Amino acid sequence: MSDSEELDIDGGESPEESTAPKKKSGIKRLLPNILKFAAIGIGATIFIVTVCVFTIQLMGPSGVPLTSTDASSPYEGNIPELEWYSGIGAITATTRDNHGVSIEMHLGYSKGDATASSELIARRLELRDFLRRYFAGKYSNDLRGPDNEVQLKKEIMENLNTRYLDTGKIRRIAIDKFDILEIF
Repeated sequence: MSDSEELDIDGGESPEESTAPKKKSGIKRLLPNILKFAAIGIGATIFIVTVCVFTIQLMGPSGVPLTSTDASSPYEGNIPELEWYSGIGAITATTRDNHGVSIEMHLGYSKGDATASSELIARRLELRDFLRRYFAGKYSNDLRGPDNEVQLKKEIMENLNTRYLDTGKIRRIAIDKFDILEIF
């Protein structure tokens, strides 16, 4: 072999190169890129589905967030219009530490809910008895203050909805009069 053949100075093809395969066609050249983007798309889809499932699990089985906003929060949203049951009247009781309690409250239920209205009317005496016993089981310090009042409303509403009402549900409680008196 001459030196010019080894260095390929004339630019000619060597006999081995002439039998080498020709350049890939268009589809064969694009196939690795298509597969790469398909793998990225499948990976992104799996990631998104995983994040969605994890988020739904955090919200709880009922779809309601496990965290809640404070009832006195200004970010509560629109307050629905309610109908009010005022047939309970004034409740008086003596607390565990011998203080008198006098309270007048109204129970709010969804507007147009005839079953809640009829249930509240039918169970008026049971509701009055429950409220009297409820306040008789509390200490006067548990009843004082706005934070305690919010907690009392939540407890009363939960008890009435779970123990006393079958189909109707109380949505809100409004208190007209709430007096704690010292008995001498």
